[in-house]
Amino acid sequence: MHELIRSAQERRNAVAAALLVAGLLAACVLYVRASRPGADAEERADDSKVYLRQMEVYGGTANVLASELREWFAGLWTGRSLAYTVAFLSLVVAAVARLVLTPLPPLPPAAESGGERPGGPEP
Repeated sequence: MHELIRSAQERRNAVAAALLVAGLLAACVLYVRASRPGADAEERADDSKVYLRQMEVYGGTANVLASELREWFAGLWTGRSLAYTVAFLSLVVAAVARLVLTPLPPLPPAAESGGERPGGPEP
């Protein structure tokens, strides 16, 4: 029985490691293949002070903040930022997979026999 549990632990670790390695390899490929943004991409009309002032006049400060948040989130999915995003997501997926594949501990003997509940006696 001990060999079966050890084997299950090894499989769980192997699955999590495989997910992590695959994600990090994909992130490395994306990082190498990503083109660097030019000067034109950084000096857009959306970033001018006049444009930001007009956005604030028409929609308030919340409009400017929402626009910046939207642009930041859209930027996560392009170029080298995409490589960082994929690397982070692969870490999260590997950790969640390892957590989900971890078996729950067995119930205490009192709970299995229908005795007193773990939360204490009923009111």
